[in-house]
Amino acid sequence: MNAPWIEPRLRKNVDKTLLLSVGLLMAFGLVAIHVATWNRPGLQGHHAVMRQGLYYLVGLFLMAYAATLDYRQAPRIATFLYFGNLFLLALVLLFAPDVKGAARWIRLPIPGMDFKLQPSEFAKIAIILTLSNYLALIGPGIRELPNLLKTLAHVLVPVALIMKQPDLGTSLVFLAIWTGTVFLAGARWQHLLGLAAVGAALFFVAWQANILHDYQKDRVRAFLNPTVDPRGDGYQVLQSQTAIGGGQVLGQGLYHGTQTNLHFIPENHTDFIFTVIGEEGGFLGGCLLLLTYGLLLYRGLVTIAECEDQLGRLIAGGVVTLIAFHLTVNIGMTCGIMPVVGVPLPLISFGGSAAWMNLIAIGLLLGIHMRRHKIVF
Repeated sequence: MNAPWIEPRLRKNVDKTLLLSVGLLMAFGLVAIHVATWNRPGLQGHHAVMRQGLYYLVGLFLMAYAATLDYRQAPRIATFLYFGNLFLLALVLLFAPDVKGAARWIRLPIPGMDFKLQPSEFAKIAIILTLSNYLALIGPGIRELPNLLKTLAHVLVPVALIMKQPDLGTSLVFLAIWTGTVFLAGARWQHLLGLAAVGAALFFVAWQANILHDYQKDRVRAFLNPTVDPRGDGYQVLQSQTAIGGGQVLGQGLYHGTQTNLHFIPENHTDFIFTVIGEEGGFLGGCLLLLTYGLLLYRGLVTIAECEDQLGRLIAGGVVTLIAFHLTVNIGMTCGIMPVVGVPLPLISFGGSAAWMNLIAIGLLLGIHMRRHKIVF
């Protein structure tokens, strides 16, 4: 990465292995999107791939820019980031159009493209930065329960706005980021277990009091037993399991997947794109994808371990938690071992907002890796 806007002393510290994993994942994504859409009415494969390629191109510029930023300047803009984030989430509730029962996207007037921006995706970055900044400020104070509860409140405010959209999946991502980051900061595991128990009790109350939407309850029921409603809420999970199982070891081959070609699986170019990889690439294709993700996450863990600055460690920890949670939940829900909550597969699923968010997050990780050692004069 011979970028003139990066200081010469930092260029030698660019994590080339991390960049390689990003490139491989985007290649996986383009192939999977083309396979999923090549004969889909209204979204032909070449058009979808061109759009996703454009999203990746813009995202790479955003990643490069994020890498040039000195994360140690985050405290200067933390307040602006947090309240600006809340403002955008509030705008979504006021002006976003209803799409399939949810108001999550703001349409952008881009000629020739029906592009919708999802502010809740970028809110993940804002929360990683602002939460990490707050945790770095309080330091060992995170071991005290009142301070831990303050950090939870910091996250629950945007979560409440996102739940109103409604978007359970993104809300869970925020809670995962909070858990991973405060744990890395040194929070007591007893406090975390206690809060988890309280959360479980509140979920039970929300279920009984009908605070949760009916479709959210139906997804949980379908997760527990998809055969109860095989043509309704359990349909997508059952078809997904059939597709992945049908891939066996070596897969059915590109463009030869039965479930994929006959469009048995809704949204198989977005949240359920792993079914395409599992059916047409088989166990081997799925393992290659997981190994690529493993390489990315490993480099993230190396950055956390080697970073000599607490703020950098926490931001890197938030990014690693973000990607790991998305990966685990997305593949888990396509295999039927987790509820369907609408979480995209990082850098693979079709869409601009999620791709940009992930590439910005990886740009932050690259920047931290370049600056992981303190300069001693």
